[in-house]
Order: sequence, then C-alpha cells, then structure tokens
Amino acid sequence: MRRPNMKWLLKTACVLIIGGIVMGYLSASSYTNRLLDQRPDAMPYVVPEEEKRATEQKKEQQQHLKFPFFPPNQLKKDWHDFAAMKRDAERVGFGEQGKRAANDDESTRELERKMSLENGFNAYVSDMLSVNRSLPDIRHEECRTKEYLVKLPTVSIVIPYHNEHFSVLMRSVHSLINRSPTELLKEIILIDDFSDRKYLFKQLDEYVGENFRKVHVFHLPQRTGLIGARMAGARKATGDVLIFLDSHVEANYNWLPPLLEPIAMNKRTAVCPFIDVIDHSNFEYRAQDEGARGAFDWEFYYKRLPLLPEDLIDRTKPFRSPIMAGGLFAISREFFFELGGYDEGLDIWGGEQYELSFKIWMCGGELLDAPCSRVGHIYRGPRNSQPSPRKGDYLHRNYKRVAEVWMDEYKQYLYEHGQGIYETIDAGDLVEQKRIREKLRCKSFKWFMEQIAFDLIKVYPPVEPPDYAYGAIQSIGAPLLCVDTLGRSRHAQIGLYRCHDDIRRPQRNQNWALSWHRDLRLRRKKDCLDVQERFKNAPVWLWDCHLQGGNQFWSYDREHNWLVHGEHNDNDSKRCLEASPSDRKLYVNICRESNRNMKWKFGVTNDTALNNFWNIVPKIR
Repeated sequence: MRRPNMKWLLKTACVLIIGGIVMGYLSASSYTNRLLDQRPDAMPYVVPEEEKRATEQKKEQQQHLKFPFFPPNQLKKDWHDFAAMKRDAERVGFGEQGKRAANDDESTRELERKMSLENGFNAYVSDMLSVNRSLPDIRHEECRTKEYLVKLPTVSIVIPYHNEHFSVLMRSVHSLINRSPTELLKEIILIDDFSDRKYLFKQLDEYVGENFRKVHVFHLPQRTGLIGARMAGARKATGDVLIFLDSHVEANYNWLPPLLEPIAMNKRTAVCPFIDVIDHSNFEYRAQDEGARGAFDWEFYYKRLPLLPEDLIDRTKPFRSPIMAGGLFAISREFFFELGGYDEGLDIWGGEQYELSFKIWMCGGELLDAPCSRVGHIYRGPRNSQPSPRKGDYLHRNYKRVAEVWMDEYKQYLYEHGQGIYETIDAGDLVEQKRIREKLRCKSFKWFMEQIAFDLIKVYPPVEPPDYAYGAIQSIGAPLLCVDTLGRSRHAQIGLYRCHDDIRRPQRNQNWALSWHRDLRLRRKKDCLDVQERFKNAPVWLWDCHLQGGNQFWSYDREHNWLVHGEHNDNDSKRCLEASPSDRKLYVNICRESNRNMKWKFGVTNDTALNNFWNIVPKIR
C-alpha cells in the first residue's frame, strides 16, 4: 500500500514543479508583457534616444569581441622604457625637454627667414636641435602607471614625404625608434613622393643605412600625392598593424602600447593618438588640448566636437570619435585592406580622412582616440606658395567622390555649401568604390549621423542660423573709414580703409559678419578677426576661424556701439576694438565710453538675433 502512495506523491510533485516553471516563464515572457500592454489604459513605452544609442553600442562591442588579434584575458605589463626616460630627463641643451628654441645670431636672421618660408617652419632652428632631443612627459598622471597587454601586434610605420626638411624628417624617425619597444616595431617605411631636394637622395639613403636597421626608403618614380604614397607604403608593409604618420612629428613616451591594445582586442578598430603641437617658429613642444571628438562642417573643413560625459570618467580610456584628423592613426593591416584601403581615385590629398572614417564606422568597425598615446606634430606657419601638383581642382573632385559613394542624401548639403562649384566636376568612375560598400554591407550615412555623429548637426548645422550683423564695419569716430583686410591674406594684421559706397553690400575685403559662432569673420568665409595679446594697443590679425571662442570671441554692445573682444569680461576690464585713423590701424584696448574711435556701426544689424545673443552660446570646446 505504501509503494503506490509513494509513486502517486512523486508524480504529483513533478507536475507541480513543472507547472511552476512554465507559469514563471510565461509570466516573465515578452509575449505576456505585450498582451498586458494592449489594455486601453496602458501607456506605450518609448525608448529614449540615449538608451537606443547605448543598446546599439553594446551590440557593436559584443560583435567586435568576435574579431580579436589574440585570445582575451591576457596578462598585462608596464611597457615603459624607464632607463631611456631617465637618460632623457638628464639631458640639457638647446631645445631639450621640448623647450622653446631661438636663434640669437642676428647675422643669420635673413637665412632663417628664408628657410622658414621655404618649409612653413623654422628649418634653421631645426638644424640647431638634436635629432635625438628629449621631450616633456605631458600625459595624464594615470597614463604613467597604466599597464597594457603583454602580447601586442607588430607594427609597420608608413611615412610619406615630399621635399621634407632633412633634420625634421630624421628627428621624426629617431623619436619613433627611441620610443617604440623593439619587439613591437617591425619596420619604418619612408615613401619619397618624387622629391627634388638633393639631400633626400644619396645623403638620406646613406644616413638611414648607417643608423637604422629597421628603416627602409622607397623613391617613387612620379608624384602620386599623400594618398597614393600611403597606399604604396601599405602594400610594402609586413607588420600586423599599419601606423600612418606625417613626416614632421615627434613621438612621446610609451606612445605605442595605448594605440595597439584596442586593436589587439578588436582588429576592426582604428586608433588615433592625441596630437600635441610642435611650434613651427621655435619647436616648443606643448599640448593642444585634453581631447575632443573629430567632426566636419558642410564645406568639409575638419572640426571638433566636445567630449561626452562618459568620456570624462576615465581620462586614460580611449573614446569614440566620428572622424579622424587623418595625419596620424593606427589600423589593422588586414582590416585596412578589407575596407579597400584608400580610394585610389582620390588624388594628391583631401577628403581621405572622411572617406576612411565613414568606411570604418559604416562597415563594421570603430574609431577611437587614445589619450595616453601622444605624438607631437608641426602645424606649418606662413610659407611660400607651392606649385600645384595637378591641373584642375583635385580637392573638390575628391570631396565629390567621397560624397557620391558614402553620404547618401546628405551629400546635398555639401553641394549647397559649395555654391555651384560641384556642378561641373566629374567625380570619375565610382563603380569599384560602390561595389566595396555593397560587398561589406555597410550601413547608411543616416545611421552614421544618428548613432555616431549624433550631435554634429547641432554644432555644425547644414543650414546655418542668420548672422547677428553683417556688411561693412564703419568707424563712428572716423565715418569715412571701415575695417578692411587691406588686400592681405590670413596670418596678417588688418586695418582701416576708405569705406565702400554701399556699406550694406560692400566689396569682399570690407564685407564682415558677426556670425552665430560669435566671431567676426569675412562673410561666408573662414577668416576671422583674431587678437593674440592682452597688452595695450594689441593688434588685430586675420586668422583661420577655429570656432573655439577665446581670442576670436566678439560681441556687439548696441548701447555703446562697442565691438567687445573676449567672452568673460567685467565692466572695468572689457576690451574693445579701437580705430586709429592717423595710421589707419586697428587695436584692442580697455573700453572707454568717451572714446569715439571705439564706436562702430554695421551695414546691417539683425536686432531679433542680437536680442538673444547671450541666451544660447554654443559650447564647442
């Protein structure tokens, strides 16, 4: 009797357990939840855009884990070469520790000026510096103790150059050799893009042969431009990772492991270093800033977006960036060629960083900036005009190729800002590039704009808000005189000239705008009024618009008719644009109500916009 009862009890228990499991599953299932949500009083749940973006990013990150160079969960180590860093710290001398270097010999001043204009930087001072000079360690404090994977991929560094100055080129190479772990650096490939300076042939070849085992020089038989030269170098490379650099750089301490670890974790990642500034006039090494995300405006000028809140939590962690600056980056050689490399229909230079950035993001990869990897770069200053390597407008042809292949319906904004320049340009054969996009099943440009560059349109709108004021800027103290470029180009001081007859629609050199970026610029141009000093009678320069406020921030005080320079001014320290009619110059000085030379009138003022000038100041920094 007891045995049958026992069987019955066991069967009953099994049924109850299984029933409980099934009911629990049903109560938690999405199907049940959907049925409950169909009640008339149920409010539909709308997923916030931020949550959608976070979910999308998480899916992508999980997908990326399928493509590691090496198995995950490796040991980590400190890659610093402390012995070399100690030797550098003890170095003293001209320009050592990245300090400002100046030539004090007045007898060589003319030669110094001539060499500067030939190169766009002070080549005379460069020749006085050691090619092995020491640099300041300006990394974030936590970068100095950060460890990276023990096993990292090998590297081929590709450096194209055309008529580069010898000491600058060799300083680039020495810094890379000195500050790269031997086991990671497989080779440095120098691609001579048809230079004609004599020292870049036998002298360079002999110097490289005598001093470097891992450096190889290749001389191209004709001018191909940056894009073609990089592709030539990439095809000769044998390392796991390609690193493309300009020919006027200096690598800082432990620059390589932070670039390589994200690629070791996911071979479909491209990584850019932080780019520091090597001053073109005195070779001082300094930080540019502490990070921003790359972007573009609708004329294809490279721009920057502010870091996101999540990027600020750990200042050593690589962060996502929509667009690379283009001159310095690392990418898996396999992934680079999977993407088709650069479009070789792009000629000389221009547009290549946009094409590659779009491809990386839209075709299954990601683009990061690594704060702990720092490389100094010379941004050229004033330079003699260089002969064009091609007839015709190769730059806008390049832009049109990129737009036609990758930008979908957004290309129209680029064309509209071109003011008709693209209408007559033939972009050439695009069949192969479109085939690559189709083969890789790349996402749409709309996806890129909404998921990756989601804040770009807010900062750089395709249709810009109206100017606060525009036309001639007429002196009230000397009404015959207006602010004028004096026929000068960028990087020159401007002044006053006789006003055009129509101050509402003056000629180009007097047609200014107080733009929505809160700068004073030549209307519909990228040339801004820039003040670089704070002393008395500070001169006013015409400079590249940088959209960062600061020394290019201007406001119009209609009560006093002042053009006020600077973003943060107390009443007693406000600095105003001042006319000097006697010598027809412009200065910036402390504002004075009694000084009529500080009063100005625009050809046209947009009072509606000016009423809201201080309400929403765009934060671009």
